[in-house]
Amino acid sequence: MRPSILFPLFADTATLKGVGPRVQPALRKIAGPLVRDVVFTLPQGLVRRRRMTAANAVEGEVGIFEIQIDQHIGSRRPGQPYKVRGFDETGWVHLVYFKTYGDSLLKSLPVGARRIISGKVERYGPEVQVPHPDYAVILERRDEIPHSEALYPAGGNLSSRQVRRFALEALNQAPDLPEWQDPAWRAKQGWAGWRQSLEAVHHPASPADLESSSLPRRRLAFDELLAHQLALAQRKRARRRLAAPVLTAGPLSARLEASLPFSLTGAQGRALSEIRADLASGARMGRLLQGDVGSGKTAVALLAMATAVESGFQAALMAPTEILARQHHERLAPMFAETGVECVLLVGRDKGAARLRALSGLADGSMAVVIGTHALFQDAVRFANLGLAIVDEQHRFGVAQRNLLQAKASEDGGAHLLTMSATPIPRTLELTQYGDLDVSRLDEKPPGRQPITTSVLPMDRMAAILDRLGQVIATGAQAYWICPLVAENVEVDLASAEARAVALKARFGDRVGLVHGQMPGAEREAVMAAFAANQLSVLVATTVVEVGVDVPNATIMIIEQAERFGLAQLHQLRGRVGRGAGKSACVLLYDPPLSQVAQARLEVVRSTEDGFLIAEQDWAMRGGGDPLGLKQAGLPAYRFADPVAHRELLLAAADDARIHMARDPDFSTERGQALSVLSELFDWKPDRTDQPD
Repeated sequence: MRPSILFPLFADTATLKGVGPRVQPALRKIAGPLVRDVVFTLPQGLVRRRRMTAANAVEGEVGIFEIQIDQHIGSRRPGQPYKVRGFDETGWVHLVYFKTYGDSLLKSLPVGARRIISGKVERYGPEVQVPHPDYAVILERRDEIPHSEALYPAGGNLSSRQVRRFALEALNQAPDLPEWQDPAWRAKQGWAGWRQSLEAVHHPASPADLESSSLPRRRLAFDELLAHQLALAQRKRARRRLAAPVLTAGPLSARLEASLPFSLTGAQGRALSEIRADLASGARMGRLLQGDVGSGKTAVALLAMATAVESGFQAALMAPTEILARQHHERLAPMFAETGVECVLLVGRDKGAARLRALSGLADGSMAVVIGTHALFQDAVRFANLGLAIVDEQHRFGVAQRNLLQAKASEDGGAHLLTMSATPIPRTLELTQYGDLDVSRLDEKPPGRQPITTSVLPMDRMAAILDRLGQVIATGAQAYWICPLVAENVEVDLASAEARAVALKARFGDRVGLVHGQMPGAEREAVMAAFAANQLSVLVATTVVEVGVDVPNATIMIIEQAERFGLAQLHQLRGRVGRGAGKSACVLLYDPPLSQVAQARLEVVRSTEDGFLIAEQDWAMRGGGDPLGLKQAGLPAYRFADPVAHRELLLAAADDARIHMARDPDFSTERGQALSVLSELFDWKPDRTDQPD
């Protein structure tokens, strides 16, 4: 139940003075439906005004002038502005309006009257102009023009000044709340209380007060991050209290591990131990297994599924694409078959008897392991006793989709969930997006993985690259050639896969293939199969091959216009080679000149193969200045926090939440009760998977 102290903030915006039926829809769109949302809407800029005269007016600054209206000058033809000329003791000031306001301006700015006006100064030749003044008042109201004014987002029929008025009205309704921060931490940071900090962000005195580094903003950012981390910690605790089948490893797991053509790395062994401990606990597992390209996640998944099967339960592995699902099945099914366990494939295109047999076997329990795509959570798919659900490339699936698969467990116990990611996740994103999961990292490569030599070359080296490519494929090796576009586009100056495939076929003949995401699935898979069978020497592709494609004989990766790709993409694409015994190389072709950011990005890929280091560098480079990037990363919609600028606050908030949940999981202490108010304030419900309302 929401504490009564928060009732004023959770009132409808209609309770704010001046917010009626005409205003409310626009305010809701800008801020949200609640008074809290309005007071959490921050200024985006600051106008600073100073007194000026016509003689000392400074172009580009916002001035305050006292003038006497001398003349109204109407527009002589369409498109020309309407002007009001005024005079002070030093010269003329022209007020410029780009719409016809004649009648209303004659009333508000009559000839002979004295007015105080404010606006941004421009010059048109020798003429001092103030286009569309933001204030024009009588002398007695001069004090109404603030010398410093915060600018708020505007939209619809609401101006920045109106939104500011509503924000300050909402601020007046904000109560003093009990202090939830640790006293020593707050003193060390030099922060004021919550109410004082909120007041300060709405009354900036300088541009520095608008920055994420200002003390009031940092205080509010920490509060928001702490509320989110507490919600994730509560969700994790609630999940751990849910019952799940007890799954223990035995002879089947030992036989499968012994049949592997390699020994598990230390990282694989640690991850497997953590997973098995979860499976045997009787509490529902929710674990993220993340590993770099080629770190051996599939082997860990195989042994986790074996643990479920020999405990009398079924296991399901869901992949985002049919290509990846088939690849997993081709690898794992024979290994399971050697131990007498049938592993079935189920994808959307399956029809007829094969599909019916798979559905029947899953329903009666005779088929213990299934590998598939989105088809697995269709209504027709029923399990006799699903004990473990594994989601590969989990970022390709939504939370609801993962839950649909996990929910197919029997009613008397939920399935354990293991999600996997081949894209190393930055610590910041791990905490904000996956903080309710336990995390295992595979940070070692299995023995035998070859290092990849990475070169960064300009496009004018194309002739030499083609010569070298011809020499390599003549030895029987294979190569990928990646382009940013499928087809040529006159509006975008990017290389297309279709055009490159035509050019390479003209040189190397029919051993050049083409795949991209717009091809029919069956056709795309046929080309991929031909490449895997070494019937093709060069595969021209878009990023459709970024994840899950495993062709050990491919030793060359050429990425055209590499500056157009993100760091994580480049690293994943490079990971398609270096999977066999031969030496491998990656060539990053770029169109000069390179921007500083693009140059830094390519240098990071050239200098390291450490995917976790690359992920952190990628986050640092794009996170802070790329809102789209943040959205694509799946971050919650924070009001005060910037996960890049406030990274150290995020880490501190995560630690604070973890310690509090260990000491006071029921929020019964004085601080715990205050933290309950914080949680309700930001509305990060433990069972929520998105942002607040």
